[in-house]
Amino acid sequence: MVGTNLKAETMGLMEKRSALEAEMNAVIERLTQPGGPGISGNLLDSEGFPRHDIDIPTVRAERRRLAELRNDHKEITEKLNENIQVLHSARLAPKSSSLKDSDDQSASVVDVVASASSTNVHSDSTNAMDVDVIVRVPFALVDEIADASPAGEDGLQLGDQIVKFGNVEIGDNLLQRLASEAQTNQGHGIPVILVRQGAQVNLTVTPRTWQGRGLLGCHFRIL
Repeated sequence: MVGTNLKAETMGLMEKRSALEAEMNAVIERLTQPGGPGISGNLLDSEGFPRHDIDIPTVRAERRRLAELRNDHKEITEKLNENIQVLHSARLAPKSSSLKDSDDQSASVVDVVASASSTNVHSDSTNAMDVDVIVRVPFALVDEIADASPAGEDGLQLGDQIVKFGNVEIGDNLLQRLASEAQTNQGHGIPVILVRQGAQVNLTVTPRTWQGRGLLGCHFRIL
């Protein structure tokens, strides 16, 4: 039986993560506005002097805050994954009459968590729900996109949180797997599932050569 405390904790973590994501997006938007320094752009001019067109102390503070938010987001996501696994296991456990009410409550919390992590969950398919509960958690954030890049032209935006990129989902060695997925599918569309401002978005991104570096022209930061 899954304790009520775990369910309440999971819902609380979802709310905290949503708040972190909103603040992260706001910071990224401020840093990447026209004329801004970007997430990691140089704060010195071509002669090596501090740039006069930006407020350097504010930019540094914003970048520090973004790093803190990302660390907090990673910790919360890891804890959420642990909780979701427990709730998921409880949901699939054989039901008895004495535990029916508790199991129903567990299923309800799992449904809410899955919905908050990703919409478009098929309630009429248990297998689809089971997969969504465990997998549909963002693992990377788009924090840089070059002008006229394949990623930008195909619809990716700054602040998008990647849930699935082709065959790549949450796990280990994500940067290597993302690069390999892009190289393997050069010239072919890759289905991408992402979360943008709390809503799921489905895109198709085609890795291809262009005037800039790489096949996508964007940077993923692992959450």
